[in-house]
Amino acid sequence: MANDMDTARQTVAKAIDYEADALRKLSLEIHSHPEIAYEEHFAHDTLCDFLETRGFKVRRHAYGLETSFEAEIGSGGRLVVFCAEYDALPGIGHGCGHNLIATSSMASFIGLANALQNSEIAGTVRILGTPAEEGGGGKIKLIEAGAFTDGVAAAIMSHPISYHGLEDGVHGLAGLETIASHKLRVEYHGCGAHAAGDPWEGINALDAAVAAYNGISMLRQQIQPDERIHGIIEAGGEAPNVIPHYTRMGWNVRSSNAARADTLLARAKACFEAGAAATGYLRINEPLCAAYVEEMTRLDRNVMLKEEKPRTMSTDMGNVSYEVPSFHGVFGIPTKPGIPGHHPEFAKAAAAEEAHVETMKCAKAMGMLGWRILVDESFADEAKQQAGLHI
Repeated sequence: MANDMDTARQTVAKAIDYEADALRKLSLEIHSHPEIAYEEHFAHDTLCDFLETRGFKVRRHAYGLETSFEAEIGSGGRLVVFCAEYDALPGIGHGCGHNLIATSSMASFIGLANALQNSEIAGTVRILGTPAEEGGGGKIKLIEAGAFTDGVAAAIMSHPISYHGLEDGVHGLAGLETIASHKLRVEYHGCGAHAAGDPWEGINALDAAVAAYNGISMLRQQIQPDERIHGIIEAGGEAPNVIPHYTRMGWNVRSSNAARADTLLARAKACFEAGAAATGYLRINEPLCAAYVEEMTRLDRNVMLKEEKPRTMSTDMGNVSYEVPSFHGVFGIPTKPGIPGHHPEFAKAAAAEEAHVETMKCAKAMGMLGWRILVDESFADEAKQQAGLHI
């Protein structure tokens, strides 16, 4: 088994190294054309073209989402899915490094596909384009459309982070603990009127929004340290001399797990009534995390198994982790000191050659994580049992 694993490592790494320059170009193309949630048409087409020029049959606009895609190779056996994110942030571009996520998942898919083709084992490897992670809940829609219902043995991806966000000497994190998040939009409908001529004829929708905002601000004083409520007024009126007939706000309600997020949402709903789309707390799968740590160690990278406290961030990969065994790691990239994600300087760092080097190392480890799922039934069963799933 050890010799087989060594051969697989060499095959996965060789395939990724062979495509390294092309993958670097792919990353830069996506980086230089930032697109927000559900508008990732350039990224969608570029990624699909990349796959098709390498002989893969691609299903464009998959699962009813215009900017999702899917490609796979192999047959029978267990199914491993690499999730590719590629949406950007409004006004910041790839300040979360999703160009690197797409590239790492693509590289892992290429590497594992090559290893599978050069073996006699049964198994299937798939890459799934998952749009709109930044606030759009793209994976939630993919779950609802059935993207994870055909016996997926593992869903795998990883996210870049600044080295300054990790402990000294640590290059990454296998078990990323996130918090749960409810995303909601709040609308108020009033009655427009001239603010000077006949204001008594109006019902001011902006007053309702401001009252709700102030209510939430007071509520924030009474929540736990690992909880967050934050929002903006997206539409506040059309002109100062017209009483606004319509206003709209966007909000996030976050807590350490889904149950606590539900409780906090109920408190927030006392300030406003709205529908909400939930983003789930990420279930850490320790067998998958431990295997990833081992593979990264072989690549001279020190990766923590997990942190003691969750980070105050959320991802729709959390929802996937409630459907199938899932891995969502973190790999460090060099940035200036004090630069977090969602920052213009992080977007610049995501285009640097040094970031690409780390992305390729992560891709090799994820490729081998997928290989273990395909060839080792006991390991795959352990990951499934850890996830608490019966699939």
